[in-house]
Amino acid sequence: MSHVVAVANQKGGVGKTTTVVNLAAVLASLGKTVLVLDLDPQANATSGLGVEPKAGVSLYPALIDSSVVDDVIVGTSVENVNLIPAEVNLAGAEIEIARMPDHLHGLAKVLEPIRHAKVFDFIVVDCPPSLGILMTNALAAADSVLVPMQCEYYAMEGLSVIAGLVERMRTGGANPKLFIEGIVMTMYSRTKLADEVVEQVRSHYGDLVYGTVIPRSVRAGEAPSFGLPVVAYAPSSPVSEGYFNFGAEFLDRFNIRASLDRKVDLPPQPASSNLA
Repeated sequence: MSHVVAVANQKGGVGKTTTVVNLAAVLASLGKTVLVLDLDPQANATSGLGVEPKAGVSLYPALIDSSVVDDVIVGTSVENVNLIPAEVNLAGAEIEIARMPDHLHGLAKVLEPIRHAKVFDFIVVDCPPSLGILMTNALAAADSVLVPMQCEYYAMEGLSVIAGLVERMRTGGANPKLFIEGIVMTMYSRTKLADEVVEQVRSHYGDLVYGTVIPRSVRAGEAPSFGLPVVAYAPSSPVSEGYFNFGAEFLDRFNIRASLDRKVDLPPQPASSNLA
C-alpha cells in the first residue's frame, strides 16, 4: 500500500510546509508517485504547489460525509505530484469531526481506498501547527511521522511535545504501528547556537536525525509566490541542494527499512530540563 508519512510539529515556523512540498518534489524526481495531503487550513502547501485554494475543494467534505475523495485530487506544478488541497473552511472540520463516533480515525477511513489503490508510492500529509483533531487524525492515519525542527532551542521544546504525542498514540492504541520516520534539522545558519542545537538533538535522538541539514535561505521564502517548490524554483541554490540530499537520504532509509521489514523505535523522551 501507499506509505503515509505525516509531517508534523505543533510549533509553527519550523519549515514544515517547505519540507512537505520539496520532499514531494524530490521523491517525484527520483521516480516515485506522490500525493500531498494539505491538512492545514492556511493552505500553504496548496499554493506552494501552484494550486489556488478554493472553497469546498479540500478533504473537508470527505471527512464529514464520506464523499468520494478522488473528486478533490488535483494535479500540481510538479510532475508526478498530486494534491488534495486545503482551504480555510477546513478549520470547521475540527469541531464537526470531534462530534463524530470514532473521531480519531476519520482520516484513516477516507485514505484507505487511496492506499489500497496503490497509485501513489507516498502520501505526504502537511499537518496543521496545532495539537487539535486534524493533527491527531493525521497521526492515527499515518505509518510514520517526519518531524522538521528549526535549529533553535525553543524548537527543541516542540520536538519533545510531538515525540510524546507519537508515543501516546502508540501506547494508547490509536495507532500502535506509528513510528518516527526521522527528524530533519531546518533553517540552519552557521552560528554557535545552531551548532549546539544540532549537536544536542543528535546526542539524544541519534540515528533518527537525518545527516542532511537544511540551510536557511531567502530562496525558500520566494518560491511559494511562484507556486513552486524551491528545488524547482532555484535548483542550484544551497537550500535546494539540501532538500535534494535530504530526499535521497529519506528514500534510502525507507528502502533499507522496507528490505529489513522493521521500524525505528523512538528512544526514551528526554527530561524537560534538558530541552530549555
